[in-house]
Formats: sequence, structure tokens, C-alpha cells
Amino acid sequence: MKVKKILISQPEPANLEKSPYRNLVQKHKVDITFFKFFKIVGIPAAEFRKTRIHINDYSAVIFNSKNSVDHFFRMLKELRETVSEDMKYFCSTEAIAFYLQNYIQYRKRKVFYGNQYFSDLIELMGKHREEKYLFPCSDEKQTEYTKALDKGKFKYMRAPMYTSEPCDLTRFDLSQYDIIALFSPIGVRSLLKSFPDVGERDLVFAAFGTSTHAALREAGIKLTIAAPTRTAPSMAVAIENYILGKDPGTVIATKGDTVKHSKAPASAVRKVKPVIANKEVYKQRMEEKKAQAAARRAARAAERAKKEAEALRMVLDSTPHEKPVQEKKSVAAKKTGVSTVAVKKTSTVRKSTATEHVEKKATTVKRTVTKKSEGVSSTVEKKKAQVKTSTTAKKSTPEKAVTKKAATGVKTAVGKASTAASKTKTKKKA
Repeated sequence: MKVKKILISQPEPANLEKSPYRNLVQKHKVDITFFKFFKIVGIPAAEFRKTRIHINDYSAVIFNSKNSVDHFFRMLKELRETVSEDMKYFCSTEAIAFYLQNYIQYRKRKVFYGNQYFSDLIELMGKHREEKYLFPCSDEKQTEYTKALDKGKFKYMRAPMYTSEPCDLTRFDLSQYDIIALFSPIGVRSLLKSFPDVGERDLVFAAFGTSTHAALREAGIKLTIAAPTRTAPSMAVAIENYILGKDPGTVIATKGDTVKHSKAPASAVRKVKPVIANKEVYKQRMEEKKAQAAARRAARAAERAKKEAEALRMVLDSTPHEKPVQEKKSVAAKKTGVSTVAVKKTSTVRKSTATEHVEKKATTVKRTVTKKSEGVSSTVEKKKAQVKTSTTAKKSTPEKAVTKKAATGVKTAVGKASTAASKTKTKKKA
């Protein structure tokens, strides 16, 4: 099919050569007009104060777009508030998480993000159920994101910080365009506002995302090019496939849906973990799981101990197990034609090896016992010798004291006798 002009409801890319629409321009000679069908306007701080939402009352923030990041920090600046360092940030994609570096210092412990879809982020938030979430968003009351948060039963608060206003599209003559590409429900609304009879015109409409598809159907507009599909992951590829007349393929569900493909088999659908809203019930479930795991570990340990005991018993009590072994081997020998003598020889060899093993164990046990007894006897003898030496020392000390006292008594007696003799001599002379 020949396509000359396309109207795309997105801003013009900075470099068209690096954009996905390059092939359409160069290969198919298509004239593309870029124009965003709506504009995002920030809600002033005076209106935001009427909601009575205090940002520092919340411990985590959810971001689903770069616009929400910009308007969140704009609102903080206008309110003259600062965010605490303990604030956590949950982003729907990695690109939004890295975009936060324009406003905060990026830390892995504070910034969390999903793989590609909002359902991935919901699964991640399930591990942080104790957090109180703030969700900066547009003034739309119900979206696919709020539905997912309500379904997950999270403690969150919608914080409308910006609004989407439709642009005036009457400047465009739609009859000059072959294809009109739309990317959001608000783009559909702005188109209907400028052209209420657009559904009656002979135009080809392309839409990206299941929510945009639903908005077109509600407006009664025929959808011709649907994206993303398995064969066309982007809008540019979907339009190129339409020009070439290729099969459009089945539609892939966009972010917000738990199932990635709308026509996927039941076995390929990923199981979503049940969400528990009550903290006490959650703690009780976790304790039950821990108790069950401990019981399983104890059962495995008991089985191991039983097997080890049986193996030891087989080694030590080899005699009761000889008969059945011999009978089995004799039957096997009869079947195979081997003589029973060979079987008996093998059984005797095994007997001897078992007895040798038991004897070795007995000798090792005896050696250890003798070593321990020798060590104990030596320590006992040492203690006896110490006791003997201490008793002899105690006995010798009082004998020495007695001899000392006797010597001092003799000395005193000799001294007294000498003094008495000297006195008698003096008296005789006188």
C-alpha cells in the first residue's frame, strides 16, 4: 500500500537518523510530521496544599515516568521542603532510576526498579510492605497503575502534581495524512476534542499499547495498525509491515499486565505470589515456614544418623548377614553355572576382610584406652609424689623448732650457772 504522509503524536526526535523512523523516510520516502497531542502542566503548590499531603510523612516514593520525577522535585522546591536521607525510591524502569541522578545521589540501597513492566515493580514492592508509599501522578482518578496498587493492597497515597491538557489540533488538515499514530488515551481524547467526527473519516489509525487500543474502541474508531506485536515490537516496524503488506501478528500486552503475551498458553503464564496486607498474618506465615524448614532439616539429620548406624551394625555384626548372602550367591551361581566352591571362597574372603576390619578397630580402641590409662596413672603418681614431699616438709618444720628451743634453753642455763659461780667466788674472797 502506498503511504505518503504520516502524523505521529510524539515530539520530534533530536536526531532523526538515529530514530526508528529512519527506514520509513529513507527507504519508503514517507513524509513524517511529529507533534505532541497534549502538554503536561504542573499543578501549583497552592493547589497541592489543599490536598493536605505532607511528603515527609511517607517513607517511599513511586515513579512511573520521568515527568513524575521532575514534578515531584519541582513541588519540593516550591513547598521549600527537603526529603529525608532515609527516603526510598521505587521506579518502574531502570532508565527512570538513572534519571534520578539529576536530583539525588544514586544509592542501590535506596533506589529500586523493575525490569520492564509495572507488574515487576509491584512484585518488588511486595518485599517492602512495611513502607508507606507516595505516588506522584497526574490528576486522572483511575489508571492501570492505581488499579495494580489497589489490587496489591499497598499503603499508598496518590499525589496529583501535574495534569495533561489536550492541544489544539485544528491547524492540521487530516485529509492530507494517510496514517495517524497515537500512543496514549489522552492523545485520543485531544484528537476527538479537535475533530469530533474523526471516526467517520477514511483514515488509517495506528495505536501503541492496550490502553490506547481500548480508548480508540470506546470512541468508535477503527484500529488498523496495532503495536506492539511479536513481529513488530515498535510503532515504526508496525507501520513498515503495513506498507509492505505483512502479517501484523498477535498483540503483546504492555506494562501493567502480568501476562506479557495476550495469546500465550496457560503453562507460560507466570504465577504471581499472593500478597498479604496484614503484618501479623505475614509474620505468622513466615514463622510457620521457618518451623517447617527446621522440621525438614531435623528429619534429614535423623535419616542420615539411622543410615550410619545401620552401616556400622552391618560391619560389626557381619555373622547374621552371611547366610542370606551365601544363599543369594549360590542361587546366582546355579543360574550362571558357577560352582558353589567359588562362592564359598568369596564369602570366606569377605568374612576375613570384615573380621580384619573389626580387629583393626578393636586394636585402635585398645591402644587409645591404654594410652589414656598410662597418662592417668602417670598423673596420679605425680600427684602422690607432690603430696609426700609436702607432708615431709610439714613434719620437718616442727622438729627444727623443738631443737632450736632446746639449744636456747641450754644456753640460758649455762649463763645462769656461770653468774652464780662468779658470785660465790666474790663472797669467799670477801
